[in-house]
Amino acid sequence: METLAIVGASLAGLSAARAARAQGFCGRLLIIGDEQQRPYDRPPLSKEFLAGKIGVNHLMLEAEEPGADDPLQAEWLLGTPARSFDAATRTITLGDGRAVVADGVVIATGASARTLPELAGLSNVFTLRTLEDAQDLAPELVPGSRLLVVGAGFIGAEVASTAKGLGMDVTIICKSPMPLSAPLGAEMAAALATLHGMNGVELICDTGIDSYYSCEGNVTGVRLSDGQYRSADVVLLGIGAVPNVGWLAGSGLAIDDGVTCDSMGRTNVPGVVAVGDCAAWFDERSGRHHRVEHWSGAQERAAIAVAGLLDHSAAAQPLNLPYFWSDQYGVTLQFAGHARDAERVQIEAGELENHSFLAVYYRGDEPVGVLGVNQPRLFTRWRRQLNAHNARTAQTVLATP
Repeated sequence: METLAIVGASLAGLSAARAARAQGFCGRLLIIGDEQQRPYDRPPLSKEFLAGKIGVNHLMLEAEEPGADDPLQAEWLLGTPARSFDAATRTITLGDGRAVVADGVVIATGASARTLPELAGLSNVFTLRTLEDAQDLAPELVPGSRLLVVGAGFIGAEVASTAKGLGMDVTIICKSPMPLSAPLGAEMAAALATLHGMNGVELICDTGIDSYYSCEGNVTGVRLSDGQYRSADVVLLGIGAVPNVGWLAGSGLAIDDGVTCDSMGRTNVPGVVAVGDCAAWFDERSGRHHRVEHWSGAQERAAIAVAGLLDHSAAAQPLNLPYFWSDQYGVTLQFAGHARDAERVQIEAGELENHSFLAVYYRGDEPVGVLGVNQPRLFTRWRRQLNAHNARTAQTVLATP
């Protein structure tokens, strides 16, 4: 392979580039990104960055050494999004009309925040996915102002926590009966939902928004499905994300809620792999394709995908269980595994009421997930054990004809 093109210049793309060099790729390395920024860390955007505790330089994922050579020896094509892809010829057409042809392609275009068409163009409505999003939102988080968060996922909860800490009046609207019930399960989600009220944030669950009221280009309030009205100075939409795969329409790649991949990130087209939030990898244990939209997945899976790209005979490798963390109201929660696989949850240490506990998710007698809330050491031990168990199980599955 002489030329490797990586489409996407965030954590997944950078991790793929580093893996390629570490695994011996010495050819031409192209990194294409739609943002002007070099790769940066996104998790702090909703927390330390919005709170003004860190600046842009603290987010950069590459060491800043003025005058030093790029250790990746890469050609960076930034501020130029990919517009289309011909998988048969591995030709990437950029937004400025240039065409890039490569022997191997890593698709790492991530996902974009979901929006609502009826709120398009209103100046006090925000999403949070990129550095530019955070820079736009930060000046609006003014003490005494009213923030309405639509959606109670991790981004919504973290921004609510940050905004409350800055002195804002915060309300969260959650369409489901309980926030975070999908990733954590109903029981643990209910225990953690109490954090909002304990910290003075209003959480309204199991209701939608019937109508938005606006004046002079700003949302002024919302009417809920149950008839309640809430006013707003600032609105944050935290209603999920959609994979950035529109540019791949007609490319020849299989697409279904992301780029469809095998258990090593390889697509249906030889020489093309996908990693990060846009990639739907096959899970050997569940027998399903699904996207893992977390920091650790973007970092860890890149090396596996690159190994399969550089060596077509490379054997499949066991994957670590999905892992994510979140910081809200001074509480750190960490989760590894799949809550959906569990039949019961057992508290192994601490107490729910104190928001300092460790819960293990079981299917029968087999642990399939672990949640740590302000329990970093115990969680790390359990996570390591679960990954080791998962690796043994995966090896058995992979070895089965």
